[in-house]
Amino acid sequence: MLFGKNENKNFKFTLMESTTIIENKIQELLKNFEFVRQSTEHICSFLEIEDYVVQPIADVSPPKWHLGHTTWFFETFILIPNLKGYKVFDPKYNYVFNSYYETVGARVIRTDRGNLSRPSVSEIYSYRHYVDEHMRLLFKDVSAQSELKDILELGIHHEQQHQELLYMDIKYILGHNPLFPVYSDKKVFDEIIREQVKELSFSEGVFEIGFQGEGFCFDNELGRHQVYLDAFEIDPYPVSNKEYLEFMEDGGYENFRFWHAAGWDWVNSNNVKAPLYWYFIDGQWMVFGLNGLKEMEGKQAVCHVNYYEAAAFAAWKGMELPTEAQWEIASKSLEWGHRWEWTQSAYLPYPRFKKAPGAIGEYNGKFMVDQMVLRGASVATSKGHSRNTYRNFFKSHQRWQFSGIRLVKSLT
Repeated sequence: MLFGKNENKNFKFTLMESTTIIENKIQELLKNFEFVRQSTEHICSFLEIEDYVVQPIADVSPPKWHLGHTTWFFETFILIPNLKGYKVFDPKYNYVFNSYYETVGARVIRTDRGNLSRPSVSEIYSYRHYVDEHMRLLFKDVSAQSELKDILELGIHHEQQHQELLYMDIKYILGHNPLFPVYSDKKVFDEIIREQVKELSFSEGVFEIGFQGEGFCFDNELGRHQVYLDAFEIDPYPVSNKEYLEFMEDGGYENFRFWHAAGWDWVNSNNVKAPLYWYFIDGQWMVFGLNGLKEMEGKQAVCHVNYYEAAAFAAWKGMELPTEAQWEIASKSLEWGHRWEWTQSAYLPYPRFKKAPGAIGEYNGKFMVDQMVLRGASVATSKGHSRNTYRNFFKSHQRWQFSGIRLVKSLT
């Protein structure tokens, strides 16, 4: 006998307690699932029907594709393998809404998503509601689905990622319409106003970075490890529009000395003179946002700059972009969360990183090449989806995301 009488009783109590905790967690996740699904549709509720299918560039996906893809995720990875007798809404949707999962099969190439006039918007909303109803059916007996907790939680965070992508893509679609249509007359985001405060100093030393503790994180945040940092100063606030305008007026986009070679090629090949969505009209700078075209606000954090621009601005200031380790160590003292902030760190695996088996293993690991890490969050990041260990990543030339700049200076 493994346990004595009292030990066995305590063990059973612990098992019951553990089961209750898991069931409560699933109940909490199901409430969050409902909220997130409704929030995605709320983002799209401001669109005209014609807006749902537009794809101006390869990076931008039509809004209706996001609606379908996030639904396909729950159908493919939760309902099909776990709900007995489940009938897929439409067998062709696996081809239409698979994004990049080689394990799951063939798919429409990304550049062709805008060619999908069908399925219609109404059919995709029917698809969403069909899957939601079957998710409720599957989780009617919560105790029987404890093993699905992790994949359900991943699906929720996956949809939150696509909520920010929706804002990014909708802004690009409307911002490249010559009429500059307004997404909403109401305020969409609360913007940061930069304050004039002294830089924060950090002494040299050995620090730990990476996720630890309870709660959700992505696999690329795991592998907490030690790093050595020299002493440095970091700006408590991201760079403002006014500061960035000074760079522009000082010939920042005309002086090759500030730019990486690839960045200088990008500037000249695309005739870039300002951040994305900036327009010089009648002698003043105007900036397009989801509330339409407005006069540039100097104290707001600069937005929609790519890594090349961020690094060039840092060079012009005689400073640097932070490494992701510097950013994470300093984050508790920073005002962050309004812009994804470029770091000078390449997107690489942490120590002991391992891909999960199957399709879920394709979520992060295979993108760990030719991309740079951004830290923090943005005004478009869904509530409850940000952490100071979150590792976002984009290619150096991309700037349609809500990205900004923070600077550091070495003290050695």
